[in-house]
This record gives sequence, structure tokens and C-alpha cells, in this order.
Amino acid sequence: MRVHVIGLGGAGGRIVDRLVADHGDEPFLQGCNAFDTDADALGSLRALEESRRYRFGDAAGGDGLDGDLHAGRRLGDAHASELGREMDDENPSLAEAFLLVVGLGGGAGAGVAPALAEELSRLYEPPVYALGVLPTPAETESDSEPSGRGAGRGTEASDGQPALSHRPLAEKNAARTLDALSDRCAALFPFDNAAWVRPGETLIDARDRLNGVFADRVAALFGAGEAADAESTPQQVLDASDIARAVGGDGEIAAIGYATQAVEPPKAESRFGFGLFGSDEPASVDASAAVSAIETTIRKAARGKGTVEVPDGRADRTLLVVGGPPAWLNREAIADGRRWLAEETGSGAILSGDAPVPDGDEVFAIVLRSGIEEPARVREIRASIE
Repeated sequence: MRVHVIGLGGAGGRIVDRLVADHGDEPFLQGCNAFDTDADALGSLRALEESRRYRFGDAAGGDGLDGDLHAGRRLGDAHASELGREMDDENPSLAEAFLLVVGLGGGAGAGVAPALAEELSRLYEPPVYALGVLPTPAETESDSEPSGRGAGRGTEASDGQPALSHRPLAEKNAARTLDALSDRCAALFPFDNAAWVRPGETLIDARDRLNGVFADRVAALFGAGEAADAESTPQQVLDASDIARAVGGDGEIAAIGYATQAVEPPKAESRFGFGLFGSDEPASVDASAAVSAIETTIRKAARGKGTVEVPDGRADRTLLVVGGPPAWLNREAIADGRRWLAEETGSGAILSGDAPVPDGDEVFAIVLRSGIEEPARVREIRASIE
């Protein structure tokens, strides 16, 4: 599935930069851009080419908005068309979906996201999805209230970015942005930072790791149907329409579960039995080992930590992708996994696909669930404006 990914604001830009660093040569990335009002934040990006970064909103003076969502909305309304034009060099008309990546608790990214989603929906037919980072409770908790411009900025983090140690409006911004995006996007993919920060770890310390977690899940899901060569062509092809059916089109919340298991690359035997002359025979692995690896990864992807909590594991719609070295993709095991997943999620039908990775050294599974009951963290955020 060819996607055009747009990072909005500081958090969105960093995640897209990590996506490009780790997966920039993969065919699913049709285009990438980063838009922000903060020149320093854009300048700190490393993997994304400078031509794909763009600072908008001269009224902000080249700085961030320090969580001022209202200012962000005004800039979004004023500059959405301009940002749409800035994407033209990336051939957005070839994309099969647009992914807006944004920190939901901020000002610039969260402010512009609804207007840009509306602009992209006006210009193009493919769906617009929002991948939003939820603020942690700790970001809104402080013994003292900040004051003045620059309030809420902490000390510098290790990467030179200002550390937002206290953002009193983060939850309210996130609640309002979730509402606005649900009206303008086909689906929302929240990422709950609080669930992923380890005990004793600060959000700033965890940020690079969490960006990698998010980027890997985005790549595994949206890259599953894009084959780089004949060897990588799936037997059961997953395309853009499958993902669209799975996530729906009414701004519902979707969750991504992901798991991997290391496996030994299969080795083909020589027809002479010595392994010296190569062989046209397909490589094979022990069937029981393949079944075990696939069962393990599917269950971990379904029951392990996802991008956001899935209450009781239930969902209206579920999509399963299993990938890895072709010899490990046991068809019977995948079919059994689908049946188990249908019972686990209560979904009436399970869409599925495979993703062969000829030179891979692990089996992986993606479980996408949509039409889920509202996660507790999302309820808490929405309650901040009730």
C-alpha cells in the first residue's frame, strides 16, 4: 500500500524522521513531508531531506506555539492549502492513503492537522488517516504553573530538542483534536505514550525508543502489501481496500498490535546431499517449528501491548498480517491463527494477508483492530473538557 506520510509539529516530525531513517528505502513510502512552525525542530531532523521539510506560519516568528491550540487552528486554516501545494513534488496523487502523524497535545501540529485533513480529502480520493500520540498524565501535572512565552519548555533533551516537561493544556488539546480529526479522517490510530514508558524512565529518555516502536508498526502494517521483487510477492495480497475495510471510514479508533520471533533462515540442500552445488529445491523448515512460531507471534500481537489499549480485546473488524521468510509462512498455521483471532476479538470476519521477507530472520504478526470500545486513556482525555 503506497502511503504519503506527513509529520506535523515537533512530535510528528520526529516520528516521520525515524520512519524514513529505518524504512526510507521501502516501496510503501510514496512520499514524506514534515511541517512545523518551529524552525529549530525542523532543523534537528536528520533522515528526512531538507527539501521535504517546510516551516509555515510566519506569524509564529519561527518558534513553536507552546501548546497554543487556538493559534495552531488559525494557522491551520490559513495555511492548509499552502501545505497541500508543498507536497506536490512528492507526487501525492499516486498515494493510496495519507497518514497525518501528530502529537495530539501540542499546538502547531494538533492545530493544523484538522485543516490539512480536510484539504487532502478535498483534493484527493484516498482516505486520510491520523496517527496521533496521546500525551502522558505526567505532562499536565506540576506543582507550579508556568507563565509567559516559552512556559512549559523544560531543559534541553539529549538530542538538543526542548523538553516539554510541563504542558498544562496537553490533555485538553488532545481531546479537542481527537474530536476534530474524528470528523475529518477515515480512522484514528492513537499511540499511548504512557503505556510504553518504562518504570523510572522519563518521557524524554524514552522518546527515541517510542518513535522507533511507532515507526516499526506503521511500516509493518502499511508496507505489508508492497513487494520489492517477485520473491516478496505475497500469496494472499493485502491491498489498500483491505486496510480501508478493516479500519472503516467514520473516524473510529483503530489499534495496532505487533510481535516478532527470531527464526533460523532455512537452508536449501544440494540434490547431491552435500550442500556444495546449490539446489533448485525450495528451502524448507520443520513444520512444527513454523506452526509454533506463527501461533506465538499472532497471540503476542493480539494480547501484548498495542499502540493503544483494546478493552477486553474485542473489535468490530480485525485484520491479520503474518510475515517472515517464505518457508516459515505455514498456510495451515495462519488459517488456525485466523480462527483463533476471530474468537479472541469477536469479529465477524477476519481479513488477512501475508508478507514474505526472503532474507528475513524473524516471523512477525500484525493485528489491526478497529471499531473498538473507547480505551480508558482516551476516555480520561475526553473527560478533561467535559
